[in-house]
Amino acid sequence: MKHRNLIIAARVISLVFTPFYLPVVGLTALFVFSYLSLLPFRYKAAVVGLAYLFTVLAPTLLIHAYRRYNGWTPVELGRKERRMVPYVISIACYFACVYLMERMHIPRFMGGILIAALLIQITCAVINAWWKISTHTAAIGGVAGALFAFADIFGFNPVGWLCGVFMLAGLLGTSRMILRQHTLAQVVAGFWVGFACAVVGILFV
Repeated sequence: MKHRNLIIAARVISLVFTPFYLPVVGLTALFVFSYLSLLPFRYKAAVVGLAYLFTVLAPTLLIHAYRRYNGWTPVELGRKERRMVPYVISIACYFACVYLMERMHIPRFMGGILIAALLIQITCAVINAWWKISTHTAAIGGVAGALFAFADIFGFNPVGWLCGVFMLAGLLGTSRMILRQHTLAQVVAGFWVGFACAVVGILFV
């Protein structure tokens, strides 16, 4: 019974902290915890809604449709030879979102969150051509990297927030290993790839 409950808990954690939510979480945090909270609600809702549409809803539905069309289970879709198409779908959706944000003249540091998420997707796709890396921990690593980058931009102390993110990352990485989706090396590598991509995408691109 304990073993079954552990697996259920791991599945719930993996589902709640899906990689697709990185841009939405990042933008929401900016609008709540920075001076951007002074922006009109409609503007903030439009930006977050756009990010949700292209980075969560669209890729989720398209990948689900692709999986159902081929008659695969989620585990079967995770095989090395079948992972590339979902990555291409996600990257295309992220590119569309970045393009639309550029057309809407959304401030650079806000669009940087999408660029960071796009870099994470592309880097993980390239690595996964040879070696399976955890996109779940890459996403939470991206959150940590974004915190580090925005602490530099806005001049605040991120230590408390980073401690919370590191705890979540440990919980998420453990869940992925319990489900036998990744090894320790894969979850650790995913975190630091996400961290590096977020810092580069927000501060330097």
